[in-house]
Amino acid sequence: MRGYRVIFIMFFLLCCNGLSLAAETSTKVFIIQPKNGEIVDKTFEVIFGIEGMTLAPAGTYENNTGHHHLIIDAELPALSLPIPASENYVHFGKGQDRTVLTLGPGKHSLQLLLGDGNHVPHQPPVASKKIEVVVKP
Repeated sequence: MRGYRVIFIMFFLLCCNGLSLAAETSTKVFIIQPKNGEIVDKTFEVIFGIEGMTLAPAGTYENNTGHHHLIIDAELPALSLPIPASENYVHFGKGQDRTVLTLGPGKHSLQLLLGDGNHVPHQPPVASKKIEVVVKP
């Protein structure tokens, strides 16, 4: 009887691990608004999307949680270090899912990168596609 329990427990753990891996591979972040190539006013709203994880404030260390970082006119930072904080790397450590930006006229790139409780990108990294917006003169 004891052998059956061990087999059942091992089977259960393998199944749960498989479900966890499936959730991790389907995790994504994306920019809902504005759309790629959209022409926007100098002040506009950016709405963030997430699937497969839960938004949580910085300092939260539960599995499958994170918070957004918006990269403006810059490349992805070093993915093994905390995401820098600057005008190009904006942190949303309260778990926000949107913001209002004011940018100068011309083309600008926007990209999301999910960070863990310490602002370090997840492994594998969870980043959106980079989009471009054009701010009206």
